[in-house]
Amino acid sequence: MGEPIIVIEGLKKSFGRLEVLRGIDLTIHQGEVVVVIGPSGSGKSTLLRCINFLEKPTAGRVLFHGEEVGQRLVNGRLVPLPEKVLDQQRARMGMVFQRFNLFPHMTALENVIEAPIRVRKLPRHEAEELGLRLLRRVGLADKAGQYPNFLSGGQQQRVAIARALAMEPDVMLFDEPTSALDP
Repeated sequence: MGEPIIVIEGLKKSFGRLEVLRGIDLTIHQGEVVVVIGPSGSGKSTLLRCINFLEKPTAGRVLFHGEEVGQRLVNGRLVPLPEKVLDQQRARMGMVFQRFNLFPHMTALENVIEAPIRVRKLPRHEAEELGLRLLRRVGLADKAGQYPNFLSGGQQQRVAIARALAMEPDVMLFDEPTSALDP
């Protein structure tokens, strides 16, 4: 099956005295599709946020391509990664948030091309070609010039998917992927 892309070992996350994740162990290989199902408040979003270190786990670790996410072991102690290194790790993990987190002052196309220009350092014309291609792929090429508040929830979600794909990630993480489906 090849090398695992994500390995989660003994992952725990607590908020105060509330233990949300209790010793999660999971290995995900390239090409696998993994779905986590559970009731509201069961820790699904927290698990995703720990995978890309938007939340720091209370215990345990997450490996991405064999490297610890968000921290390194130095002299027997876990120390946080420099923000630039953490950003490089996150750039390889596409994330579509439950609320999409689109910039309201930017068009659909501008939302898609922002990170490729800033993080991947793509020239604007290349980023625009990529953005239009991805918007076409999600059925929204005709909405490229629209602002998020003029799009349905499902359309906003598809813009968020195109935005995540624009970074050419190694893995895609979706939080509540069916929450905004259009009829």
